[in-house]
Amino acid sequence: MKIYDIVAFDLDGTLTDPSGGLINSFVYGLKRMGVDYGDKESLKRFIGPPIFEQWQEDFGFTPEQSQRAVDMFREYYSVYGWWDNKIYDGVSDMLQSLKQKGKIIVLATSKPEHFAKRILDLFDISRYFDFIGGATEGQSRSHKKDVLAYSLKNVGYKEGQNAILVGDRKFDAEGAALCGIDALGVTYGHGSLEELMSAGFVKIVSSAKEIADFLI
Repeated sequence: MKIYDIVAFDLDGTLTDPSGGLINSFVYGLKRMGVDYGDKESLKRFIGPPIFEQWQEDFGFTPEQSQRAVDMFREYYSVYGWWDNKIYDGVSDMLQSLKQKGKIIVLATSKPEHFAKRILDLFDISRYFDFIGGATEGQSRSHKKDVLAYSLKNVGYKEGQNAILVGDRKFDAEGAALCGIDALGVTYGHGSLEELMSAGFVKIVSSAKEIADFLI
């Protein structure tokens, strides 16, 4: 069995459940743009991928309109949305176990980096991370492959070194593959089992404890 020295984590849907705050923030941004977004629950599909591009695809926004919508989303999220969040059961213990085994732990999220740091601090798990990597406020670093490459570089990753990304959406597996590393999928997040099964994860698990069991 392959031993992974570096473990990268997605944030939303993998370490924490941000659905309450994110969905309310999506609603705020889309209402401000006059968009009929349909059922509120359907907005869960936007948890994971960069919304700048997804909203152009789903709502026919121009890049300028999409940026305005994202700005409106962040207006709400920065005050009310980011803390409306829950840590998944067993995540803190899992991170502690990995750290005790000498794993290098990094975050690689498409969420802006300063929000990611706030959320890890909120749940007192920042201390387990050797590097916290997130997106820029603009679009220069927003895709998973770019954020992952950035995080790996900051802990001295060398090509051929055993590293893995833990995530809950197909975008995580795709980003990991583009960076030349494996990906581990979790079923308790926001991706369906069907999505995960077809995405190329080396293994799919259903709890934080199973993450630790697989990696240790």
